[in-house]
Amino acid sequence: MGFDIEAIDKKIKEMKKLADELEELGGEIEAVKRNLVRLRATLKMLELNISDVRLVDQ
Repeated sequence: MGFDIEAIDKKIKEMKKLADELEELGGEIEAVKRNLVRLRATLKMLELNISDVRLVDQ
């Protein structure tokens, strides 16, 4: 089973950018603030997972 780590990494970066855009659009809405905190934490975990996969593949 193959996967493209670089493509996954790129998508995570795009998602982080979108989270920033959402914050600009609705960051004063409390529910948006709370969910962006959760989203960013999840994206951070994805980044860490991808870096772990890179280490294993080397």
